[in-house]
Amino acid sequence: MGEATVRTLEGRTAAPPPTEERADRPSADRAGRRVLGLWKPRSPRRPRLWFEVLLIAVSYWTYSLVRNAVPTQRAAAMRNADWIWRAEHSLHIAVENTVNHAVDSVTWLIVGMNYYYATLHFVLTIGVLVWLYRWHPGRYAAARLALFATTGVALLGYYLYPLAPPRLMSGVDFVDTVVVHHTWGSMASGNLANVSNQYAAMPSMHIGWSTWCGITIALLARPVWARVLGALYPLATLVVIVATANHFWLDAVGGLVCLSFGFGLSFGWYRSFPHRLARHVAAGAPAAAEASAGSPQAP
Repeated sequence: MGEATVRTLEGRTAAPPPTEERADRPSADRAGRRVLGLWKPRSPRRPRLWFEVLLIAVSYWTYSLVRNAVPTQRAAAMRNADWIWRAEHSLHIAVENTVNHAVDSVTWLIVGMNYYYATLHFVLTIGVLVWLYRWHPGRYAAARLALFATTGVALLGYYLYPLAPPRLMSGVDFVDTVVVHHTWGSMASGNLANVSNQYAAMPSMHIGWSTWCGITIALLARPVWARVLGALYPLATLVVIVATANHFWLDAVGGLVCLSFGFGLSFGWYRSFPHRLARHVAAGAPAAAEASAGSPQAP
């Protein structure tokens, strides 16, 4: 009597009855699953047109407002430009001046680049977003998050590292191609210079956005010619920003660093890169995923 075990007829010892702690284990496991469910990758949801239009409009307005609200730091921007120029000389890549003058000597080419710089940056980025929304809704949210995160972190660069573009440097004869050829172009040249921050050259969002577009098109487009154009688009943009004396080579590197952060954040949120997600969002998939996260799995 009073023993924790019971002798059977065969002389073996029977297992003790379940304790109170074991009886509580299923509820503890259930709670643990609920906690772990909070860390599961987010499931893409079907984008809503009105929300996306509003989000893009408000985000771009906020980005422009913050970018142009960065305090003007001309002295620091000029010092940083001199440092960048010396660093590129030490790396033997300081050929921006040569490219600028060579392209400026061909009027039709530099005028075309001025308009390229002023328009394609916005038009193609919006076009890729619309294309994703229409034909790749399951990948849209992840790609949009990468783009927005890239743009958001770029604002830190404008605050922390004011940088004058090459065309504003003193002592180096860069050509401000928009002013010289009287073309409508950069917000930081001519009559529009007073409403734009002229010292927000690092990082280059022309490179950040164009590379985002190029990667998206190259990985998701079906026609080979579209993939080739997508891959060439960032390279063409790089030539344009240098030829028009709006950026140094190293500004482009800054844009790529921001883009890497954007894709990294998107990957951390969805546990996948945009192009690896399903093309379409399954009906009821997010609701089913949330329900399964809060309920115990079947054995």
